[in-house]
Amino acid sequence: MPALPKVKDLLYHYSEHYQEDHVSTKLGNKIKELRKNKEWTLDKLAAETGSSKSYIWELENKNPPRPSAEKVGKIAKALGVTTEFLLDTSNRSPNEEVLDAAFFRDYQDLDESTKEKIRELVKVWGTKE
Repeated sequence: MPALPKVKDLLYHYSEHYQEDHVSTKLGNKIKELRKNKEWTLDKLAAETGSSKSYIWELENKNPPRPSAEKVGKIAKALGVTTEFLLDTSNRSPNEEVLDAAFFRDYQDLDESTKEKIRELVKVWGTKE
């Protein structure tokens, strides 16, 4: 008679499978990947978002993380993507549409004189010789 698997092994395999399919794990993976692409430490992302290092670590590694909408928005802004991208389970890396939306979100927060300078730069770049 073959030996039965230990309960501990069964639980480990179950939890490993559960985490792969869980939406919030994908959120954590995206945050970690984008943070590393920027070559930011946990401390740096925490400082940029007004969070603690342990909070960012938990978002990236715990299952399930439970961030507030406000925190997801701050993290998305710091990482240069949209909140929708972070929460979307189908996108692996940000496409042009996501990057454009993040840029225009940042643009809207600028003061009017800075916006005018950017508009002037765009005119110069767009001029064909």
